[in-house]
Amino acid sequence: MSPNASLKIATYNVNGIGSRLPVLLRWLEETKPDIACLQELKAPQENFPEAAIKDAGYNAIWHGQKSWNGVAILARDHAEIKEVRRVLPGDDEDLHSRYIEAHVGDLLIGCLYLPNGNPAPGPKFDYKLSWMKRFITHTDELLKQNIPVVLTGDFNIIPTEVDVYKPERWTNDALFRPESREVFHSLINKGWTDALRKLYPDEIIYTYWDYFRDAYSRNAGLRIDHFLLNNVVTDKLLKAGVDRHVRGWEKSSDHAPVWIELSK
Repeated sequence: MSPNASLKIATYNVNGIGSRLPVLLRWLEETKPDIACLQELKAPQENFPEAAIKDAGYNAIWHGQKSWNGVAILARDHAEIKEVRRVLPGDDEDLHSRYIEAHVGDLLIGCLYLPNGNPAPGPKFDYKLSWMKRFITHTDELLKQNIPVVLTGDFNIIPTEVDVYKPERWTNDALFRPESREVFHSLINKGWTDALRKLYPDEIIYTYWDYFRDAYSRNAGLRIDHFLLNNVVTDKLLKAGVDRHVRGWEKSSDHAPVWIELSK
């Protein structure tokens, strides 16, 4: 890892790593996060652009799938990534590539891509809630370990009304239904810290802008990409933010990268 006094970790739903690889590489070169977690790769395992990522200065582990799924963890400066798991425990029949977990240095990183869940109510929404409850059970085990843990990714959950432009329009959406928010807050209440809200408790912060209805230029956004920290990490939180300008780049994802900075 870099010799700096701080460690920068980012998360980015790339929305298709094949078609948006130039955007990803440009962002990595510009911001140089020490660790980057990616979601929605939309590429089978063998199609992950490992060579291009290595040329950019990063090692990587990934779990690809030819669908809307796929997650990856990148680390700079030839840091070793020790994979722990690539499937969320609790359901042996669930083979979706939505979670990957690894040790990077002293940190345990969990990168996740929670299902969208629409239409709600319905089977997809039920799966979303079931997945999140399995995730909470797994994170209970992580909290028992006295090591620094960071959980990050696209949760596809809008936690509060502050986190969405015109919340009344999202009342029946799976991202904002009471059941989704309740399960997210039950996770927080277990002992996890929402990094952005710890530093900016009341500010309007968005991480996603729909491609339709000119949402980005109107700042009609949502906050659905999150960083959760356990107590070992929370006191080390220095900064957090969103690289909002990346959303405005040509052929960019509908998400913007989110990042935190920790003291080492």
